[in-house]
Amino acid sequence: MKIRVQEYIRPDGSSPYGDWFDGLDAQTAAKEVTTMALTRDFKKTVVARVERNPAFARALLDEAATLFLSGEPETARLILRDLVNATLGFEKLAKLTDTPSKSLHRMLSPKGNPSMDNLAAIFGAVRKHLKVGIKVQTVELRKVA
Repeated sequence: MKIRVQEYIRPDGSSPYGDWFDGLDAQTAAKEVTTMALTRDFKKTVVARVERNPAFARALLDEAATLFLSGEPETARLILRDLVNATLGFEKLAKLTDTPSKSLHRMLSPKGNPSMDNLAAIFGAVRKHLKVGIKVQTVELRKVA
């Protein structure tokens, strides 16, 4: 279920939700992003956190990869789009992937359908920008009683 978050901004410009969100560890915050339809104001909160907290950017990349591989490509594309916006930007991504930025925007939209080659190029560019590797492992599913 998606939740639409509209931030309340105090007269001093601070946000109670932003304060709470900033208090979450990086992995929890990345998972929290997956449950929301992000408003423009909250997207700014995500960008600000990525800029000051590299662990959050890595957690978003991890969450996007996990969601893609777990059969939730729409949410994964949206997280990846927000991560691109908060880090290298679509113009730089276009240069790194030899793909027009408008095409990249479409690929990472809710209805986008990037090819595996394009997806690998996008993940590769973001991964290099963040200076991280991606390690995938399988886990045994537990039976639900």
